[in-house]
Amino acid sequence: MSPTAMHIAAPCAIPDLANKSIAAKKGQEHRHLEETLQGTVSTNHAEDIAFAQALHGRDLKKGLWAQLKSKNQDVYGVTSDTYFNMWGKDATTDSKANEKERASRYSQLVNSYYHLATDFFEYGWGKSFHFCRFYPGEEFHSAVKRHEHFLAIKTGIDSGMKVLDVGCGVGGPARAITHLTGASIVGLNNNAYQLEKAREYTIQEDLGDKLSFIKVSKWFDLQEIPELNLIACFCINQGDFMQIPFDQGTFDRVYAIEATCHAPSFEGVYAEIYRVLKPGGKFGCYEWCMTEKYDAENPKHKEIAHGIAIGNSLPDVRTVADSLGALQKVGFKIEMHVDLARMGDRVHWYYPLEGDLRQCQTFRDIFTTLVMTQAGRYLTINICRILEKIGFAPKGTVQTQEVLEVAGDSVVAGGREDIFTPMFFFVAQKPM
Repeated sequence: MSPTAMHIAAPCAIPDLANKSIAAKKGQEHRHLEETLQGTVSTNHAEDIAFAQALHGRDLKKGLWAQLKSKNQDVYGVTSDTYFNMWGKDATTDSKANEKERASRYSQLVNSYYHLATDFFEYGWGKSFHFCRFYPGEEFHSAVKRHEHFLAIKTGIDSGMKVLDVGCGVGGPARAITHLTGASIVGLNNNAYQLEKAREYTIQEDLGDKLSFIKVSKWFDLQEIPELNLIACFCINQGDFMQIPFDQGTFDRVYAIEATCHAPSFEGVYAEIYRVLKPGGKFGCYEWCMTEKYDAENPKHKEIAHGIAIGNSLPDVRTVADSLGALQKVGFKIEMHVDLARMGDRVHWYYPLEGDLRQCQTFRDIFTTLVMTQAGRYLTINICRILEKIGFAPKGTVQTQEVLEVAGDSVVAGGREDIFTPMFFFVAQKPM
């Protein structure tokens, strides 16, 4: 999750958005709506909430099809156009100008992406949006939780600590780590739709008395609310993980799970994490990186990298060396680092995306993998086509599903070629 170089909407534009979008059809009216939405990712949390409600509806729906039906057709279409217009069609047409625009508007890039993709992620993957290793015979969701617990243990997260989750998604990892450790976790996210879901899921897990979600509108002193175990922050005043809205030395630990890859630079986001850590505090992270085998001049590698980037909202792709160099440059002492994708596991981390039912580890995994099979993908994309054609699902639904399929195929290809890892793991310490 991300934001700097924010494009701010007119203060009155977004609360009024639902009414304006109804009138937007084609041509000039549609262009007018697109211009109105240029700044939908703003520093004003009221505007972003209003935009999320205009797009998704005021009430959360259960199930992908009900969620798609609830979308505002015009707002969803413009959100889709906003995202895809920042990309070239393929690696050969994706220019340096496109890349520069994505870096400068990365907040809008990432927020638009998660407005489009969140429902599909939950449908196919669950409430923790990350990869993991698998042991033979290990059930999918158990492996996901073990991956989260591994990070918590290696980073030294413990009861009584104040911890920051950078890019918390819908709160799956934060809930799991809170259950494990009892630490007080602040979840940082810039997407109002995901935060609303995080709040709802916390209630469903009967954690309402332990976990709370708030929208931060000021620089915040956690001593003010010591009873809270989880505070999911919807940050304003450019409150994103490039400008984290907490004072220097606030947290004992910070972690990020496949999130800081959305930042316009590793150095920028790592510097902010360094700043909010207490001296002696630690930062644990699963980072998305290209490995040393990646050759930027190799057309096949470039196409894989482009598919990973466009399908996962990465401003650009960066290497393991980039990550380690950025950590050292901002002052961290690197305690450990390892590419967990290279542990020689018999069951590959990307196996669910391959859609091969023969690789399922348990009966329950069949339902997760079935969605990723050729038959499952064919069924999903054609249902999306029909629903979009009859107006049940908004314009852009098919394009979103298609690009997520490209993302899955590219991630698998990157894993097979050993040029990409979603689990370059490190623990770094801020010196005393």
